[in-house]
Amino acid sequence: MQLRAQEKISLQHAVELALDRNLTIKQAQFNEALATEDYKQAKNNLYPSLGVNSQGSYNFGRSPNLTTYSYTSQSFMYINGQAQASITLFEGGQLRNQILQNRIALDASKTSTAKVKNDLVLSVVTNYLQVLTNQDLLTAAQQQIAIAKLTLDRSQKNFDAGNATLADLSQAKAQLSTAELNLTNAQNQVDLTILALKQYMEMDPTTQIVIEKPDISKITNVQLLYNAQDVIKTALNINPDIQLAETQERGYAQAVRVAKANYYPVLSLFGSLGSNYSSVSKNVIGVTSITQQIGVVQGTNEPVFGQFQSAVYAPSYSITSQFGNNFNQSVGLNLQIPVFNRFQARTYVRKAQINYENARVATQLAKNTLTKTIIQAVSDLSAAERKYQSAVQTYNANKDAFNVTEQRYNVGLVNSLDYNTSLTNLNKSENDMIEARYEMIFRSKVIDYYLGNPITL
Repeated sequence: MQLRAQEKISLQHAVELALDRNLTIKQAQFNEALATEDYKQAKNNLYPSLGVNSQGSYNFGRSPNLTTYSYTSQSFMYINGQAQASITLFEGGQLRNQILQNRIALDASKTSTAKVKNDLVLSVVTNYLQVLTNQDLLTAAQQQIAIAKLTLDRSQKNFDAGNATLADLSQAKAQLSTAELNLTNAQNQVDLTILALKQYMEMDPTTQIVIEKPDISKITNVQLLYNAQDVIKTALNINPDIQLAETQERGYAQAVRVAKANYYPVLSLFGSLGSNYSSVSKNVIGVTSITQQIGVVQGTNEPVFGQFQSAVYAPSYSITSQFGNNFNQSVGLNLQIPVFNRFQARTYVRKAQINYENARVATQLAKNTLTKTIIQAVSDLSAAERKYQSAVQTYNANKDAFNVTEQRYNVGLVNSLDYNTSLTNLNKSENDMIEARYEMIFRSKVIDYYLGNPITL
């Protein structure tokens, strides 16, 4: 069996993998590509349109022969071909406004992609810090087991020597069992947070990775003092949520102009080329004079003759000849004036205006939410810093107390209950200090996120 080397993952590498592989980002990029095509099509709508039509039919019964504009009872084959071109000269500015609207929609789509990326980076950083927290808690749990084993070994020896009771020994065993349970829980939390990190990176869950732990001294050296109003002022200009809301608001404002174009007439220039063929058509190549009786003289019944001009037809009339002879062209202007369309144009405009007003409210809501979130984030950072300092003091106090208790316990001046209580307090304060340290780091990184700073450890 060949063992694969474990992949080492730093925070920067985790962020890069997530941005490159994450499926949510790919979906946002697909939406951006669709918006790009819509924008291109809006510009292409300024070009003329060109179409070619052809039709062939076999006619029987009394049918119109469109090459001669007459009816015939003969069965015949009819072929028609036509090319048409048109270009819009005026449409109330709808084409131009639609281009601007689709351009804004494309900008909104790009901003949405940036928002997804920023949110993903924050989620990866949050999860990465949680992994580091859980790994430190796991290390603490392992150290607590080592202490519990030493305590149990000492209690067993004292019990065997008759210097401790069975209750003292049982308490030491219970302390070890609790430490082992804490280790199991800590290991489970590490596994779960690493699995979540793999999911952000779209990584195979079975892939073995090692989380790179930064220098603790550098991690704890984070900025703790921020002015909430300064952060808000910067965030309102760069935050993707605000940029997306403002871009969508501009898009809805442009949609009102597009809708108002329905009130105006549409003027277009058109031209066409066409020809046709009929199997019963004849090609006139000349005329000849013929004498034909036109009546009789009344009373004598003598015939009366007249001279007439009669067409002379070619023996055949090919399809190429007919298409050449029947070739026709046309050019003109088409004007469509909306007189009454069941108030559809008015409805379009009113709905567009409602959407615009709703977008304005959405933009203000986004700004209000961001302001509230940043004020809360600054407050949370301040509270986290105080919590960490308190946790450090508590840990140091419990550590000193445990050292004294351990020395007194070793010489028999403290019973096992007091010793285990002191050890439990030390373990809890150490866990609290670890969690408070990473919470303080996370709160500081959240402020960096809103300021648009790169999030690094």
